[in-house]
Amino acid sequence: MAIEIVDVTGLAHELKSRKIIMDTRKMHAWMHYYPNPGDHDDLHCHPGDQTFLLLEGECTMSFEDGGKSVLKPGMVALIEGGTFYQLENTGDGPMVFMGTRTGPNSANQHINYDTREDMREFNRKNKRGTYGGFVSPGEGHHS
Repeated sequence: MAIEIVDVTGLAHELKSRKIIMDTRKMHAWMHYYPNPGDHDDLHCHPGDQTFLLLEGECTMSFEDGGKSVLKPGMVALIEGGTFYQLENTGDGPMVFMGTRTGPNSANQHINYDTREDMREFNRKNKRGTYGGFVSPGEGHHS
């Protein structure tokens, strides 16, 4: 279909998880849902340029050099491919955002800062679910 419309915030609250919501040969889009303050992902990068539009909550983005930026609803970030970052829910409720990235989802990689491994490939080989899980305080690692 040439046009697709998605209620990202509604879908996020319904599914309470991450989900690819659009995927073409030139780009893909997804939504992220971090339910609890303190939920975060690993310091990582992707090869494609991407944007994050914060829809709900507060997101603190941390960078390889120790810098940080805080996003509030309606703010958007552009991250060039190969730039390492980490996302954390620093609000007082759920954090919801939509991201877009160049290329199809099948061509994406999730490169962990410490190991420099593609976590998508690692998780496929070890049958550990999807890449890019977040850590929720007191609950361990989630896919």
